[in-house]
Amino acid sequence: MECVGVTMFLLMCTLFLAVHGTDSEYISLEPTQHGRKGDSMLLKVETHFNSQNVTFQGTWYKTKPIYTHLATFTKSNVILNMRLKSNTVINLPNVSLYIEHLDEVAEGEYQMEINLIFPGSSKPVPVTKTVTVTVSVPVSIPIISKTPDSELVEDRDNVTLTCSVENGTNVHYKWLRNNNLVGLSDRYTFSQDNGTLVINPVKKEDIGQYVCEAKNHISVELSKQTDLSVFYGPYNLAVNSDQGLKTGGVFTVNPGELVFFECLADSNPPNTCVWISKTKNGTEVLMTGPRFEVTSYELAQAKEFLCRAFNNVTKKQDETKFTLVVASLGKGREKHIQEGSALSPLSFITIASVVIIVCMMFVLLRKSCHPRRIIKTMYRRPTTEQRGLHRSGHEDATEDFGIYEFVSVPGKMESTQASCRSLARFDSVKDLHTTIYDVIRHVPETPTLSLLK
Repeated sequence: MECVGVTMFLLMCTLFLAVHGTDSEYISLEPTQHGRKGDSMLLKVETHFNSQNVTFQGTWYKTKPIYTHLATFTKSNVILNMRLKSNTVINLPNVSLYIEHLDEVAEGEYQMEINLIFPGSSKPVPVTKTVTVTVSVPVSIPIISKTPDSELVEDRDNVTLTCSVENGTNVHYKWLRNNNLVGLSDRYTFSQDNGTLVINPVKKEDIGQYVCEAKNHISVELSKQTDLSVFYGPYNLAVNSDQGLKTGGVFTVNPGELVFFECLADSNPPNTCVWISKTKNGTEVLMTGPRFEVTSYELAQAKEFLCRAFNNVTKKQDETKFTLVVASLGKGREKHIQEGSALSPLSFITIASVVIIVCMMFVLLRKSCHPRRIIKTMYRRPTTEQRGLHRSGHEDATEDFGIYEFVSVPGKMESTQASCRSLARFDSVKDLHTTIYDVIRHVPETPTLSLLK
């Protein structure tokens, strides 16, 4: 019988919940609400039942920071706590709580308890809702202070950055370095509201521009940039030269070549560089400065050198060594240079080839079209009479001996220079004579004496 009774009770409870639902379905209320100091706020309660058919009774409390009874309400009446100032009002029938003036006292946690009696039921359904209220003052532009304000040395000093606002409540801070969020690190320590950032110790990567963001529930502001400088180094020390060939730590130069070396490192402030030569007997300091020059003819064999960089502020130093070898680079160096700048020689060769081809074509055309060359060709043609003489055994050959002179005859043509095509049409010396030149023959008395003269 007891089991049957328990089963019937559970079935009735299930039926009741199915008909009326859970308390979360009857009332809804925002769990958190933010307000500005001096403004008003409504803690709005939304009811999901017919308030005309349901009987209810409830109470508003302020549970934090101090437990305080605010008001008791029914379906038709409200009883306020007379010990409190008239700063709160309950709106019926939806039982919302209205706060007329927000101040520091109004901030806290509020709770509403209500009992609902539905038609046909005598057992009340309890419902409890809680809401947190914040009252904030808008933040002013934050200001960053740095301690110490002097320059910092890497791995030796620490720095404290503090962000503060003149006005604002419920402020939470955020730090940015070079527009990137500064997160947690083994060297970073933040205060509870992130308003203070301690870097211990400082390093090179901490260098940058820092900005503080001040934010609360109703406003947000950014500070001006604050520069953080750190003395560091030397890092990544290396020796470079524009002369010769470098293979690893070995520089090869031509005999007699003047070579310049530079000692470079990442450092703040710049390093003091010392150049040292290494021998079997020890070391010798050659000079001080970032630039070192050596004449290769002074070296009889390969020699080792060393560059030592020292930071006068961080008191740290680093050194690197290299070997200088004197040898004739020859074609190897030329090949290296060409590989380094392959585009320039190729362009030069192409342009030079084009120019040469153009010049050759011009010379060939000029020679092929020159009038004297064509005249000589025509003069070498034998005439009909000459062909006959040639067949008869070169009779009267001595009559052709003499010195010929070509004299220009003006007025014979409209132009004193004929084209290649015009000259090519001449079939005889007679045609040429009547067109361009007169031929004068001078016969010396004795051919031998004439040549000797």
